[in-house]
Amino acid sequence: MKRKLLGVIDSDSYAKWGAALLSRLDRDAWQVDLTVVGSRPAASAGQLASALVGTAFQADAVPRATLPEILDRLGREAYDAVFVSTSGAVAEAVITEITMKIRPRPVLLTGLPGISSPAKYKGIFRRAQADLFVLHSHREIREHRELVAARGMTHNFVLATLPFLEQLQTAGAAAPGRRDSIVFAAQPGVPWHLEERQAMAARLVEAARANPGLRVVLKVRALPGELQTHREKYPYPDLLPAGRPANLVVEAGPMSEHLARAVGFVTVSSTAAIEAIAAHVPSIVLTDFGVSGPMINTVFIGSNLLASSDELVAARFREVDPAWRQDNYFHDPAENNWQQQLDALAALRDVGALPDRPAQRTSSGGALRRAWDRKRAFGEHDHTALGYLAATIGYPMLYARRLLTSLRSPASAAPVIDETNDEATEGQVTAHAGRE
Repeated sequence: MKRKLLGVIDSDSYAKWGAALLSRLDRDAWQVDLTVVGSRPAASAGQLASALVGTAFQADAVPRATLPEILDRLGREAYDAVFVSTSGAVAEAVITEITMKIRPRPVLLTGLPGISSPAKYKGIFRRAQADLFVLHSHREIREHRELVAARGMTHNFVLATLPFLEQLQTAGAAAPGRRDSIVFAAQPGVPWHLEERQAMAARLVEAARANPGLRVVLKVRALPGELQTHREKYPYPDLLPAGRPANLVVEAGPMSEHLARAVGFVTVSSTAAIEAIAAHVPSIVLTDFGVSGPMINTVFIGSNLLASSDELVAARFREVDPAWRQDNYFHDPAENNWQQQLDALAALRDVGALPDRPAQRTSSGGALRRAWDRKRAFGEHDHTALGYLAATIGYPMLYARRLLTSLRSPASAAPVIDETNDEATEGQVTAHAGRE
């Protein structure tokens, strides 16, 4: 008899990663179901359709559910494992509720999509009670092990190839066809500050004017009105001049389709750079805003891809250094162990030997504090009475604290990324009102 796994996804990036990774799970051994949990950043219908392209799932067959509905489903159906592929605050709430309320508890599998180097404490902290934590390179596992050791924590980090790479790596060289585009992968929070994003938009305008025979594609992850994993205070389309060149276009949709037309790819630090490398598209990772943890681009040191936007304007793109590949996302797939570890823990569960993992959060407040955390994560999708009570107390306190922080230091009031994400450094989390 097959084992059963429920995949829980929410925002665009987590939906794409979660569905793609679960599509690689051995279907002879596992039945996999997928659901979107209602949360603040939950993917729209259009985002979900794009995210599921190339996976084993169809958007119209993936239901949406609240957290209580998911808990009810787990209580009624015999799931051996749950894969929590959601933004950080949502992941913590889902994992906490399952750990507290579902018996026998399913194996809890989680992780971070895309580039997770350098390791971030809050991403680990949010998911401390999960049994397995998926990462995608030997470098990431080293960095995360060093971080948890320094913190006195334990985690079972397991290795998986970034799921979209497995498909792209088997495709060989870049697919033939019309190649007429420079693709810029926009990110909602990197860089964050208005002046930096204005400067980036201006460079895209310059690139379009300098290369009239090419389309310069500002590839966005959300259309107006759609939310993303991370909050975007200054969307690039809003920063483009009214008289921009006609060959500078704003487009959404699957990145794979854009790369199929690309002569070159550019980003500040998007995981799409890894996708471009796999698709054999020459690339640039911009250094205009620095190479640092907050820019999420230190992983590209030694890759030969770091360059200024002068190279973008000149359309001089680069090939990745072969020595960088093995340690960073392009390891031998035979080294992946996430499925074997999942099977091993499911066997332990069968005999009642699956150990519970302690929570790292020690905040006072008990049930009211948990209700506050859930309300912030799920917003209008949380309809519990305790959640509403927590909101009436918590939000005024939160806004007052942010106001005081802003008055003390205006610079510290501008978060690098959204509250629910996992890509902030610990220092940024402290400075910006307790984010993730």
